[in-house]
Amino acid sequence: MPNCLSLNLTIIMSYSELCASISLSKAKPLSPCPPFSSNSSSPTTSVFLPSPFSFPLPTAISSHHHLHHLPFCRTGNRPNLFCRDSQVSGPKDFDEEDDKLSDESDVDDESFNVESMEHEAKFAVKEFSHALSRQLTIDDDPADQKETSIKRRKHKSSAKNIPDHLLPRVTIVGRPNVGKSALFNRLVGGNKAIVVDEPAVTRDRLYGRSFWGDYEFLVIDTGGVVTISKSHDDVMEELAISTTIGMEGIPLASREAAVARMPSMIEKQATFAVEESSVIIFLVDGQAGLTAADVEIGDWLRKKFSHKHIILAVNKCESPRKGSMQASEFWSLGFSPLPISAISGTGTGELLDFICSGLEKIEDYDDVEGKEDFVPAIAIVGRPNVGKSSILNALVREDRAIVSPVSGTTRDAIDTEFTGPDGQKFRLIDTSGIRRRVAVASSGSTTEALSVNRAFRAIRRSDVVAIVIEAMACITEQDYKIAERIEREGKGCLIVVNKWDTIPNKNQQTATYYEQDVRDKLRLLSWAPIVYCTAIAGHSVDKIIDAAGMVEKERKRRLTTATLNQLVQEAVVFKPPPRTRGGKRGRVYYCTQAAVRPPTFVFFVNDAKLFPETYRRYMEKQLRSSAGFSGTPVRLLWRSRRKMEKDDRRSAATNFAQENYISVDRRLAVA
Repeated sequence: MPNCLSLNLTIIMSYSELCASISLSKAKPLSPCPPFSSNSSSPTTSVFLPSPFSFPLPTAISSHHHLHHLPFCRTGNRPNLFCRDSQVSGPKDFDEEDDKLSDESDVDDESFNVESMEHEAKFAVKEFSHALSRQLTIDDDPADQKETSIKRRKHKSSAKNIPDHLLPRVTIVGRPNVGKSALFNRLVGGNKAIVVDEPAVTRDRLYGRSFWGDYEFLVIDTGGVVTISKSHDDVMEELAISTTIGMEGIPLASREAAVARMPSMIEKQATFAVEESSVIIFLVDGQAGLTAADVEIGDWLRKKFSHKHIILAVNKCESPRKGSMQASEFWSLGFSPLPISAISGTGTGELLDFICSGLEKIEDYDDVEGKEDFVPAIAIVGRPNVGKSSILNALVREDRAIVSPVSGTTRDAIDTEFTGPDGQKFRLIDTSGIRRRVAVASSGSTTEALSVNRAFRAIRRSDVVAIVIEAMACITEQDYKIAERIEREGKGCLIVVNKWDTIPNKNQQTATYYEQDVRDKLRLLSWAPIVYCTAIAGHSVDKIIDAAGMVEKERKRRLTTATLNQLVQEAVVFKPPPRTRGGKRGRVYYCTQAAVRPPTFVFFVNDAKLFPETYRRYMEKQLRSSAGFSGTPVRLLWRSRRKMEKDDRRSAATNFAQENYISVDRRLAVA
């Protein structure tokens, strides 16, 4: 009798050693028991020994070395061969009926390799990003096809990382349609300003960084200065402003008054730019010749800004021979003319030499101390006349952009540096109103089409997007289209309800009812915070910056692998994936956060097709409710695990089992 007891104990001990050796050699389980490691990059690899309550211990081990005689460890709703503890499994359902419905091919899964799955997750994110960028193509401008960057010196690395507010400034000023925006694009490189062969396209100040040799400076593009001698009808025709498109709800007298104020507002923006600059480029048209407007602008610059370095550049002089003749008639302005061509680049090198001669080089700037951290960009987008420029002016506390009831006042995307109350720096991007594609096409305006294109580009290069809606206006299909674009681009978002003071008879429940209506109509942005403000009066505008800062922090937040897998396991246990008609059920093996901005999670499952869209939305909802991520979209990518060949799996498992059974038989023989 004692010999029988000793033999049984030996069998049990050998059986436990067999399970432990199988787990050590074939698996890297990630289990909530033992606890996860706090390291997010490499979760703790541990051995999970099967519990004696998970399955009945066999009373004897058969002498036949078949695979089905190996001990099985329960994982989820089915037995698992290699005793690995998959970190996320379904609910532990041990019904025999569920075991019969389990797919037979799922029994012999390959072992986990956490490192390879982490690499595969990063590859999945890159693959998804490339596919999404192909879908979200933005039509390039005709000017984008041309080479507009100037031939600069090769030692670009010598340019210091100096903040914009410390750089010297160079302003381009002149009458409409002389090529100021084309020269601006030539100096800063790229196509930041809209260039169309029609007058008064640029209205606001547009800033861009440029360098030449060891000098770095800001270039400012301004709107064309319209002389006061113009009549009202001439101004209407000169600025190409309509009093009907987008202004149906405004009385005719108000429309005409707004149009009449437009020239003075453009001139005011140009005056601000000239006053803050060290160098002024007075640009004239060499093909059109000297005009009365050029004479008036020259007198204005000579009388008020004679203490500044003024350069007279004669544009549209493509031919070097004709350029000197075209520039000769501008000597009467009192400046030395320099023939250039903003399109071809002729004479721009000499122009840059003249610019640098009037600038002071920043010698004592410490690049290490002055180096700035990441500055998030906030794009302000929405339909026309919802108050985007008013919000920008209220935030920076100056008339940075022209505010007018004229539809389409803002055309370019206006970048402005801003420092919040807590010292956090932001880059604000004011954009033009985005109308429906059909409305833009029917208007036949190339300028408006390019303005909308600039707005979409601003969304792409931003980090947080503030979509502005008017409080008294209904949310339209166009608002939904803009929200859809923001979500697909993966940008953080907040909803700004402007002109909140126009809501009559407000009470404590007004905001609640209004928020419910917004959530119902903008379901894609159910995760976006809502801010109510009145931009013109400056009420609650600072809340926009507070909300944007919170959204940016959520966008770059990363969950540890241990916490993430624990949340996923609880979600799967609470609601398992649905079964198919054939009895198959999706299983989650592993989950990792592969990227931030936006947070992107990769789920490794047995078959991605077994997870319908409803279950994927459920998983996203559970992640948000448990981990937050307010104000940012969350991307869930599902990857099916590759399986080994069935014959190779069985042969490898059989050989491994035979080796371990031989060692057990030898121990039994010795006993």
